[in-house]
Amino acid sequence: MKLASFLLILFIGLCSIPAIQAETNDSTAVQTPEKSRFVLGGYGEAIVQRMFYSDNVQRYAYPESNKDATHGRFDLPHVVVYMAYDFGHGWKVSSEIEFEHGGTGSTYEIEKEETGEYETEIEKGGEVALEQFWIEKTFSDKAHLRMGHIIVPIGLTNQYHIPVEFFSVLRPEEESAILPCTWHQTGIGFWGKTKQWRYEAQFLSGLDAERFSNAGWIKDGAVSPYEFEIGNSYAGALRVDNYSVPGLRIGLSGYYGYSALNSLKWERYKNNNLKGSVSIGAFDAVYNAHNLLARTNVLYGHLVNSYAISMINKRLPSGSPASRTDLASDVISYYVEAGYDIFSLFPKCKNKGERLYVYGHYGFYDSMYKTDNRITPKSWSSKQIISGGINYFPLNDIVVKAEYTFRQFKAQYNDEPTISLGIAYSGLFIK
Repeated sequence: MKLASFLLILFIGLCSIPAIQAETNDSTAVQTPEKSRFVLGGYGEAIVQRMFYSDNVQRYAYPESNKDATHGRFDLPHVVVYMAYDFGHGWKVSSEIEFEHGGTGSTYEIEKEETGEYETEIEKGGEVALEQFWIEKTFSDKAHLRMGHIIVPIGLTNQYHIPVEFFSVLRPEEESAILPCTWHQTGIGFWGKTKQWRYEAQFLSGLDAERFSNAGWIKDGAVSPYEFEIGNSYAGALRVDNYSVPGLRIGLSGYYGYSALNSLKWERYKNNNLKGSVSIGAFDAVYNAHNLLARTNVLYGHLVNSYAISMINKRLPSGSPASRTDLASDVISYYVEAGYDIFSLFPKCKNKGERLYVYGHYGFYDSMYKTDNRITPKSWSSKQIISGGINYFPLNDIVVKAEYTFRQFKAQYNDEPTISLGIAYSGLFIK
């Protein structure tokens, strides 16, 4: 009887082994980690530069007196923390907090040397900005609705502004000198993609003409010095990218909007029937194949009522954030750069995934390319940029950069050479 009971138990146990194994396998499949709904990442860059020219703000007015001056800088141009969360059902939220030049620092203290008075002191310069904050509803790959503070994708650098996406130590000067960079505003955007196309359209508030200048054109017009963006008039942005040719992306982008009424002193512009329309068109392309990486961007911009806006801005109160300078009606910018991965010639380096690009860059921009005939253009506004250097990628997400840049002016001004070194990263820590 005991033997029969033992055999019965053994039989039941043996028969149950496959079931237990199947259950264990099913359980393992269920416990396989799923893709996280929360994404955390960012990018950052640290640089050191030596400029072989004067940093005197009057150096263009008195070039001879500043001929042999030099200066240097250490900086953290951008450190960005990126966070996103997928709520499910097609809803997602994303944000980027940017610390420019190391952020800001201030203290509240008692000043012993001044009879114990309370003082607030600024201990370091820099900025902290919310570069992106948007909520997105995805209907399909071809249709996404994005609402909030978004990147305006005009030109090459605004669309591809992460430090591993350009060769230079700093963002390409030809764009960043005359456009907001990175250009971010609150608005509504619609975008989608197919196998060979990506498209995007945005509705935004217009720029603030009070913030325009002769050196930067509309550069500061997107950033409000107030607690809100003034939206008395509006703007639209469009971008289309094509990927039909393997390794090649071609992009067209455009912007149109009014700027004259988007300031606190808008009545001055309205009383003169000014709209200050801004129109921008840009072409850019990137080729990345056969160990060659090449980029180009061509941009042209036009401002209506440039003379009238200049005259009004010059008469604004001293406390205004206006530059009080003459404005150009037209600006132009273009550049081309190309680099070759010389590590691709050495199988040992190639197998490790390391890359070393040796590159060259040529560009031109003029922030006062054309002016109203009542405005005298500034001849220092026309600049050629010639540069070259290396980008070393020990990993895909880390780059070490070295660059020599030569900013060339017309004959009456001193040229401005610079040596720059930088290190940067870009990656996702949780994904």
